[in-house]
Amino acid sequence: MRKELGTKGVVVTPLPVLIIGTYDENGKPDAMNVAWGGQCSEKHIALNIGHVRKTRDNIELKHEFTVSFATRQTVVAADYVGIISGLKDGEKIAKAGWTATKAPNVDAPLFDELPLALECRLTRIEETPEGEIRIVGEVVNVSADERILNERGKIDLGLLQPIMFDSAALAYRVVGEPVGNAFKDGMQLK
Repeated sequence: MRKELGTKGVVVTPLPVLIIGTYDENGKPDAMNVAWGGQCSEKHIALNIGHVRKTRDNIELKHEFTVSFATRQTVVAADYVGIISGLKDGEKIAKAGWTATKAPNVDAPLFDELPLALECRLTRIEETPEGEIRIVGEVVNVSADERILNERGKIDLGLLQPIMFDSAALAYRVVGEPVGNAFKDGMQLK
């Protein structure tokens, strides 16, 4: 039997824990934790953030940003950069214990401690009727630390151990092991 829960705390999961990297007008790096985002086409990513955000201001200024994936090993720092505003605390990268390195293809920082990153160029910024900002960026490069690559040179989520945001429990969870083969297992029913 199902129980009616209404719409409070709508649960669409898993939500990736994305760390958005930007530079401000003085070249100072900033990081923001965003759960409301994901891939929206083959080479594009969409992020939804609130109005008053240092990250939005930086993206509007530079038109470029990075998107990194928080991991089991970086959960405390990743949560911290989501709690603390870049408008209020200009030292949050140092307090998180991260090292910012300029990305090779965009004017935005990579964080050495986050082993997988997308380098993005702004495509558009839209204001939603709900009062949020939707940022769409084109992915121009993916960079990965060799320690998360398998023997074929492909990203291995088991080695990356990305975390997801569980909005029902207000918890972070590690993405689990493979349970099937995409575009193959369903052929059994054909």
